Amino acid sequence: MRERLTDTLYGLGWATVKKLPEPVATGLGRRIADTVWKRRGKSVLRLESNLARVVPDASPQRLAELSQAGMRSYMRYWMESFRLPAWSKDRMKTGFEPQDVHHLVDGLASGRGVVLALPHMGNYDLAGAWVTTKLDTPFTTVAERLKPETLYDRFVAYRESLGMEVLPHTGGSAFGTLARRLRDGGLVCLVADRDLSASGVEVKFFGDTARMPAGPALLAQQTGALLLPVTLWYDESPVMRGRVHPPIEVPETGTRAEKTSVMTQALADAFATGIAEHPEDWHMLQRLWLADLEERRA
Repeated sequence: MRERLTDTLYGLGWATVKKLPEPVATGLGRRIADTVWKRRGKSVLRLESNLARVVPDASPQRLAELSQAGMRSYMRYWMESFRLPAWSKDRMKTGFEPQDVHHLVDGLASGRGVVLALPHMGNYDLAGAWVTTKLDTPFTTVAERLKPETLYDRFVAYRESLGMEVLPHTGGSAFGTLARRLRDGGLVCLVADRDLSASGVEVKFFGDTARMPAGPALLAQQTGALLLPVTLWYDESPVMRGRVHPPIEVPETGTRAEKTSVMTQALADAFATGIAEHPEDWHMLQRLWLADLEERRA
């Protein structure tokens, strides 16, 4: 029953919010965010706990302000996502302004393939729509299988409508397909700040140990593709901002596991740089650090 309700609510969001005028949708998202934040539920408390690691010297008042801003940013993501299928291509092209995009453009022009790795920041669906419209470049990504299956199907259909090829995280041969796309000189985009397999790479992240997926580093090693971290954030304008960070190179020496560890740590460091600059736009409402995961298991 709970799964069916969740699917129904998402369906209503995509069907209804996209019909609202943009100022109305923006105001609705902010009101929902503030209501959820005031209730101090588990997701809000977890976000605040995560932000305490990002901004360790923040006072309780500052953390509360950050978590409220974080929930507003998170709801902006959802309001935009519900409306994106109704946006014109011109609106998608002007809705995102990344810095240092030459790293991506030059990498694609080289024909070696590119892996873009992102944390849960801003709106990566909007960034993807910008890539498929402004750069006229299709790409492949991976989606977590959600329950119920109808909800997963909604997300796949939504992202495919924006020009993305979507592969399931489990139950398929995603890695092999991603590698083939890269060897053909294509683009792969992966959200890579939270390991979903429990077999990721341990990294130091804001002073403590977390685990992040090995996929981006392994794909770069096996295919010769360029690995580029990307961070996203909002300001007070309707336009999302972002930065394409310099490439993470494959180490010249070491075993595959050692190279993967070094590259994943470099990826975590790039994420940390962007998150520290814009902590309110990091939408991490789940446990991430190993100490927090072990606390839950205990």
